[in-house]
Amino acid sequence: MKSIVYSQTGDPSVLHLVDRPATEPGAGEVRVRIVVSGVNPTDWKSRRGSAPGEALAFADVVPGQDGAGIVEALGTGVTHVAVGDRVWLLLAAYQRANSGTSQEQSVLPAERVFPLPVSASFDQGASLGVPAITAYRALTVAEDGPRRLQPGALAGKVVLVAGGAGAVGHAAIQLARWAGASVITTVSGPAKAALATAAGAQHVLTYTDPDIVAQIRAIAPEGVDQIVEVAPAQNAQLDLAVIRNRGSIAVYANNGGDQMTLDVRRHFSLNVRYQFVLLYTVGADVIRAAAEDINAALADGALAVGEEAGLALHRFDLAHTADAHALVESGAVGKVLIDVSVG
Repeated sequence: MKSIVYSQTGDPSVLHLVDRPATEPGAGEVRVRIVVSGVNPTDWKSRRGSAPGEALAFADVVPGQDGAGIVEALGTGVTHVAVGDRVWLLLAAYQRANSGTSQEQSVLPAERVFPLPVSASFDQGASLGVPAITAYRALTVAEDGPRRLQPGALAGKVVLVAGGAGAVGHAAIQLARWAGASVITTVSGPAKAALATAAGAQHVLTYTDPDIVAQIRAIAPEGVDQIVEVAPAQNAQLDLAVIRNRGSIAVYANNGGDQMTLDVRRHFSLNVRYQFVLLYTVGADVIRAAAEDINAALADGALAVGEEAGLALHRFDLAHTADAHALVESGAVGKVLIDVSVG
């Protein structure tokens, strides 16, 4: 089979296409023929490391946390999927050398493999994983909010999604709308506003407007219930100005800076909850619940992809995985997919 590997950290040029033998799944493992692989910022950050040329935990690594494909073989003890099933994958490469989705066949733990509803495409499946479960977690951490999502779970709530044109922002808009929330999102300009609107946000605002606080307060006079935050350092003052009493701010990225300053008195006077979200350590129970509810949203048609749904798709073949990484690293808007095999 063909695989993409890297043996040291660095820019996209460290990625190489190689031929390797396929392997059989062990106990509790599944072998999946990858049809489409999704590329996320976490993929290039892991590949780049903190400096070029760093030693890796393994001799070489196959990148790619997310993807979708068809089950080819099962190890003992696997019962939730069967050979021939269409599936989507999450955290395929996490702490493993050869399980990433940037290859034709991947053997990975069964708990990272989820059935793909019959109505969903492989493109949708490969676009879920890190973005969708991160968005799900951000929407289910409020003190007086739901722990699971379903239609009506966020009825009466106002959710503010910072950066609604990004992959996580896109998923957060779609999941929040599916669960019944009113969604406000902030973007940088008209092109991204069009994408956020297509995703389903009812109120799309430009975050650089000098009266942005007044605009949000006009929509939510009592303040917003939950904020899905991509740039906490940059938006800390805005978030404080629009959050309601006992509201929650879920932070999943550090765009705009690694350090932030909070006004302690004003935050604790409002009983504000900050929740930081990192998928790698969120816990298996959270991931399992998220996957179940995401599949319900998929079955309801709530997680569409493509420019008409607010998430433009950029496609590459496996041999051009380095170009796919470079595009994500450049900050391209939309979802970068790698076509690995025929579905």
